[in-house]
Amino acid sequence: MSTLQDVLRQKIPAYREEVGNLLKTHGGKSISEVNVQQAYGGMRGVKGMICDTSVVEPDKGLIIRGRPLLEIKHLWPEEIFYLLLTGEEPDAEAKAALQQDYDKRATVPDYVWDVLYAMPDDSHPMCMLDTAILVMERESVFRKWYDKGMTKQEYWIPALEDGLQLLARLPGVAAGVYRIRYKKGSPVGWTPGLDWGANYANMLGIPDPTGSFAKLMRLYLNFHSDHEGGNVSANTCHTVGSALSDLYYSVSAGLNGLAGPLHGLANQECLAWILELMEKFGGVPDEKALRDFAFATLRSGKVIPGYGHAVLRVTDPRYAGFLEFGKEYLPEDPVFQTVSRVYDVIPKVLQEYSEERVKAGKAPIANCWPNVDAGSGALLYHYGLTEFPYYTVLFSVSRSMGMISQLVLNRALGTAITRPKSVSTEWVRKQMKA
Repeated sequence: MSTLQDVLRQKIPAYREEVGNLLKTHGGKSISEVNVQQAYGGMRGVKGMICDTSVVEPDKGLIIRGRPLLEIKHLWPEEIFYLLLTGEEPDAEAKAALQQDYDKRATVPDYVWDVLYAMPDDSHPMCMLDTAILVMERESVFRKWYDKGMTKQEYWIPALEDGLQLLARLPGVAAGVYRIRYKKGSPVGWTPGLDWGANYANMLGIPDPTGSFAKLMRLYLNFHSDHEGGNVSANTCHTVGSALSDLYYSVSAGLNGLAGPLHGLANQECLAWILELMEKFGGVPDEKALRDFAFATLRSGKVIPGYGHAVLRVTDPRYAGFLEFGKEYLPEDPVFQTVSRVYDVIPKVLQEYSEERVKAGKAPIANCWPNVDAGSGALLYHYGLTEFPYYTVLFSVSRSMGMISQLVLNRALGTAITRPKSVSTEWVRKQMKA
């Protein structure tokens, strides 16, 4: 039976050779340029880093290892992590081997629970999760190997070991954070033989008589696993990891970025808007009422939460996948019905409003379509996961797969420390005059 480690040992030499040949042949060629607006605007659109695990195409959405997301939505998280690292789906034996590996590693140490129970009762769930990850840094295999001495060609081996250890424990830690923070009872242990997503669902302790919540968790963890390398969480993890900080430091740093309102809090903000909308209209609004309300919102200078994306110019395929799930498993849920009706009305309103802006001499709306956050919160809410501040923890468990896979591959390729050159406003002013 080939393990994930065995497969990577076979593939990594070819990765290194390919990158080496590209650098040797084309290393001096330019792939991007940056203007002043981009330099002041968060470097948006500047091509300045490599990410082989996934890309986000404006007209297609998330593509993982060459596979459009909706073509692989049936894959379980274990299979997604394997695909991110190797470029291949695992066969049944490889999938079972990875699940058995998680079974062996999944027990959360008692000292982690001691720390979480000692935190203030009003601690934010994300702070609790990040603290737990940092506390486990004492077990980093990479740091121990580095301190003893190892070659650069070996860096990926202990990095992967740390990644597997962290991934195996993350569902238990994250579920424990939920149960401790919201007084749901003691943490629930890992069930050997149960998959990663179903274990997470089970350890949260949310009733699931039909098994559909476990299906949602598998889908959620799949859809949020990776989103190329330039988003705040992935980029931060990469930057910290490029200094050879071990995986615990790096992932925690990335998740600190994910906790920011502009990155990981959008799904709860979108759900809050949906609930406010329902409260205003006493239930699911009809299309005319929703249309009038949307125009009034936009003309007052506000935005429609969940609509628009920095890169995408089509409906986010992750949203489409969640919408399909909702129609199958909770079609009568009024919150989901509102989300669905918003989707029927808002893109048309945004397109008309964009035309209004153009006639008034203003910039058009770049994207009138929903992103993933427009619908995911409604599904969680249906199953009784109503504690909004916890939603980013769910996102974090999933996104850790992408951050870890990117970090392991960068260790395998010997990616250099991140060190872009900064310039001053005075330098820009002089350059523009020149």
